[in-house]
Amino acid sequence: MNRITRKDFLKTLFYYTVSGIGIMGWSKFPTESIARAAEDSAAGGFEPAYLKLHQSGELKQRGDALWSMMKSCALCPRACGVDRLAGNEGFCQASSKLEISSFHPHYGEEPPLTGTKGSGTIYFSNCNLRCVFCINWKTNLEGRGWPESIFHLSDMMLYLQRKGCENINVVTPTHYAPHIVKALDIAAGNGLRLPVVYNTSGWERQEILKLLDGIVDIYLPDFKYSSSEMASKYSQGAFNYPEVTQQALLEMHRQVGVAKTRSGGIIKRGLMIRHLVMPNNVGGTKQVIDWIAANLPKDTYLNLMSQYRPHYRATDYPDIARRLHRQEYQDAVAWVKEAGLTNVNIQGDSMLL
Repeated sequence: MNRITRKDFLKTLFYYTVSGIGIMGWSKFPTESIARAAEDSAAGGFEPAYLKLHQSGELKQRGDALWSMMKSCALCPRACGVDRLAGNEGFCQASSKLEISSFHPHYGEEPPLTGTKGSGTIYFSNCNLRCVFCINWKTNLEGRGWPESIFHLSDMMLYLQRKGCENINVVTPTHYAPHIVKALDIAAGNGLRLPVVYNTSGWERQEILKLLDGIVDIYLPDFKYSSSEMASKYSQGAFNYPEVTQQALLEMHRQVGVAKTRSGGIIKRGLMIRHLVMPNNVGGTKQVIDWIAANLPKDTYLNLMSQYRPHYRATDYPDIARRLHRQEYQDAVAWVKEAGLTNVNIQGDSMLL
C-alpha cells in the first residue's frame, strides 16, 4: 500500500502542531476545554450514546470483542478470514495496524452535520468495498495514509471537539471498527462529548452493527445499488450488497431512529441515507427509493446525490464512463416525489450534463 506523500505529511504535521497533540501522540488538551465541552453538551440536552457504555466499562468490552474478530477477520460481509492480528492484510488491504490519511473540520458534508464549524472528519485508509469509480481512490484503494496509535486517534477526536466541530465523523470505518471503539473509550474518559457519525458504504454485518448499538449516534450509510449484478460488477464481487445493506439499514434505524434536526438545524442522532444517482441507472435508483419508502418511515433522511464523476477506473466501463445527465437526476427527483418521501436533500443540477 502507498504511504502518505510529503505534502500530506507536512499537512498532518501542521495539525499535530496546532492541535497540541504532539508527534508522539500524547494529549495536551487543557482541562478547561474538556470541562467546557461537557457543560455545552449538558446545556444542549444531548448526551452521546457511548458515554454510559464508557462509564459502565462495556465500551471497552465491546472494543475487545471487535478486536478479537481480526484473528480470522469477519468485520465486514466479505469475512475474508485473514489473521490481521498477525500482521496480514485482509481483502481491504488493512492489517491490525491503524492507518489514517487525514483529520480536520469538514464543510462538504450534509448541512445538518456541518453547521458553522464543520464535521470533525477522520479519514481512514483502505476499504472493503473497493468500487471501480471511487472518488477517494488514493486513500481507499491505494492505501494512502499514515500509521497511527489508538491513543493518537483518541487525541484527534478531542482536537476536533476543541475546534468546535459538531461531531466526530469516522469515514470508511468498517475495517477499523475495533480501533475506533477503543479510541472512543479513551476519549470519553478525557472529556469527549460529541456525537459519533458512522460514515459507511452501508455494507455492514448485523453482528457488527449490534456491537455498535449504543455507541453510534448518527449512521450515515450509502445505499449504492439495488442490483446484485451491478454491485458485483462495480464493487469487486460484492453480489450480496443489496440484501446486506437493506438489513443493515433496518438495524441502523432500529438503533437510532429517524434523524431529526435540533436547534440550529443540526442533527445529533438518527439515520441519514445517501444514494448516488449514476449514469444509465447503474445504481437502480427507483428501486432504492421504493425500498426506503416501503420499509422505513417516509420522513427518513435521504441525500439524493448528483455529483457522480468517472473517477479511478470508471472509464474502463462504458455505462459509467461519463457524468450524469440532467434528465437522469430529474427522473430520480420525480421518483422520490412519487414514493412520498418527505425529508430528501435534492441537489442543484448546475454540474450535470
